[in-house]
Amino acid sequence: MSEISATLDILTRLIAFDTTSRNSNLELIAWVEDFLHRRGIASRRVANADGTKANLYASIGPDAPGGVVLSGHTDVVPVDDQPWSSDPWVLSERGGKLYGRGTADMKAFIALALAHADEARAAALKRPVVLALSYDEEIGCLGAPSMIAELAAQAHKPSAVIVGEPTSMKVVSAHKGVRSFIVDVMGREGHSSLPDQGVSAVMEAIKLMSLVADMGEEARSATHPHFNPPGPTMTIGKVDGGTAGNILARRCSFIWDCRCPEAAQGDAIEKRFRAVAAEIDANIKTRAPEGGVTITRRTDTPGLAIERDSEAETLARALTGDNETRAVAYAAEAGLFQRAGIPAIICGPGSIEQAHQPDEWIERTQIEEGAQFMRRLIARLSA
Repeated sequence: MSEISATLDILTRLIAFDTTSRNSNLELIAWVEDFLHRRGIASRRVANADGTKANLYASIGPDAPGGVVLSGHTDVVPVDDQPWSSDPWVLSERGGKLYGRGTADMKAFIALALAHADEARAAALKRPVVLALSYDEEIGCLGAPSMIAELAAQAHKPSAVIVGEPTSMKVVSAHKGVRSFIVDVMGREGHSSLPDQGVSAVMEAIKLMSLVADMGEEARSATHPHFNPPGPTMTIGKVDGGTAGNILARRCSFIWDCRCPEAAQGDAIEKRFRAVAAEIDANIKTRAPEGGVTITRRTDTPGLAIERDSEAETLARALTGDNETRAVAYAAEAGLFQRAGIPAIICGPGSIEQAHQPDEWIERTQIEEGAQFMRRLIARLSA
């Protein structure tokens, strides 16, 4: 079987697992464990607190320094209410494009890594290839930190990480950091004709949501040589509150995030938001002592900073021949690896423009280019 056929067979299996972030990924993890076990490759799970999800990592080759991590997330975003032309959990090919949820983001990269496991085992590797699969990346890189901590603590810590997010096999050297917050506003119910006898949580929450929007507008004037958008961005992704149109809302909650090139920018934005929230909280309590504002930081994923001469940069540019400097606005686990002292870059098949969309797809030619990348990596680690 050719490596392309093997990759597509594996991708078919991976796509069939509905690993939407709200679901468990254990069936997929068990399948990968068995795939590796049948090839004599040991793997280790790193589970979440309740055992419903797990990371998985495995090393192929010698127990030696200089290992290269191939990192990918197993979860995907929901398909709910999206107008798909075909079953999102069945890989289908039309006109040279492979359709299915996760084809671009980012099960094709995982399939490529697994499809080359036999070649890696048969090669005379002098440095190991480390497969690292994480959970809950799509909701804030919640799974990867526990696995990264174990990898960073090993006697032979890996020397480079390639995160296979879709970049059309181009090298991406930086990504923004992201932190997100759940804001709960509690008021006091009452008749809407008597607003002074209660506190509308919705009306108070609107003040904070307006602040988020205002800060986002202010950040539009920022400049940056690599990021697009160049400055911090803020969005409100979900709002929930109120009982009826003629009842002062007892509760309103919303989720917002900020994505920043620099951590200091995120610190300043969060500090400003919390200061205004504290004022609103105090004001609510004067009218409804049981009310107030609660802020929960949901995620805090660090950005990936450019390290021009790092092992990861040098390796990826040698494998691809790509010497441009690129940065992306989305967050990934690359920044977490970098924070743990392991240099990282992003490079994987497919385009982010197709990610999260109905009829998500990846071009077959990207699978072919990814296979060439894997072959070059194995050859380099054998030299």
